[in-house]
Amino acid sequence: MKRRSRRRPLKRFFLFLVLIILAVSVWLVYRVYHKVFYPYQGFAKSAVVRIENGMPVSAIGRKLQEQGVIASAEYFTRYYRLFFADKKLKAGEYLFDGPLTMRQVIEKLEQGKAILYKVTVKEGLWIGETAQLFEAAELFPAEDFIKASRDTSLIRDIDTDADDLEGYLFPDTYLVRKDITAREMAALMVDHFRQNFSNTFVWRARDIGFSVRQVVILASLIEKETANRDERFLVSSVFHNRLRHRMLLDCDSTIVYALKKAGSFDGDIRWDDLKNTSPYNTRKHRGLPPGPIASPGYVSLEAALYPENTEYLFFVAKDAGSHYFSKTLAEHNRAVKKYILDK
Repeated sequence: MKRRSRRRPLKRFFLFLVLIILAVSVWLVYRVYHKVFYPYQGFAKSAVVRIENGMPVSAIGRKLQEQGVIASAEYFTRYYRLFFADKKLKAGEYLFDGPLTMRQVIEKLEQGKAILYKVTVKEGLWIGETAQLFEAAELFPAEDFIKASRDTSLIRDIDTDADDLEGYLFPDTYLVRKDITAREMAALMVDHFRQNFSNTFVWRARDIGFSVRQVVILASLIEKETANRDERFLVSSVFHNRLRHRMLLDCDSTIVYALKKAGSFDGDIRWDDLKNTSPYNTRKHRGLPPGPIASPGYVSLEAALYPENTEYLFFVAKDAGSHYFSKTLAEHNRAVKKYILDK
């Protein structure tokens, strides 16, 4: 009887210990489930979290916890390392506007569902102006984009003579991450150029005896000479006719470009500027200038390839939105007197 009585307290102790262990286990399971597999109920308001390139998972967890997106950075880090170690969390700015599970947070970062910012690059900008636009949008310094634009490997297969990406940075509205690099932006713009300069354009260029580079150069001149969509095909016909007659193009936009690249353009062209010896001075050098002078849009590229069938050799601005086109120098001089000198 005495032996039995001694065993009972021992059994009770072990039973109590098992119950304690079970209770702790249930509590731990509940705690883990609540923190990891249940949307964080402490989420109070929307948060924008910026994840930097190369940021460790532990640091990401701390930032998410500090901004109220998850309950525990420690649990986040362990959960990631146990089940998602092969997934890369992408940099960027992320908007969290409702409670998520840790799995959903990790999937959002792994899929790169960052906030996208709209940046519109207008037609007719040259590299320096485009770079300033991106700096103003607080994406990256202008100098970074200028440097990235010297990487001609992006267009080497279509233009072996290019010194930079001038003309191939397609003007468009882009939705980009805040952390996009200048190199990535340049590559994205070149990719948009390729999408718009279709095989049909390539074949048409061959038909008229132009290289892709020559088309882009001519399109950039057309882009700078008129903002009128319909007139671009007429302007193109003038340039094509003058090239065919081996006449000077007399395109002042090329002179402006040379001055801008030299950092000496103040908004006006002076008489001395017309005597500039730059190869971009189409008042002194026949044929196309050595390179594009801006980023032409789709319509200007199309106009360069499909000019109107005219005999026009001259044009002069009538007002801010239209031009008068002439076949002869005498007619052109009368138009200059009417629309420029007599104003």
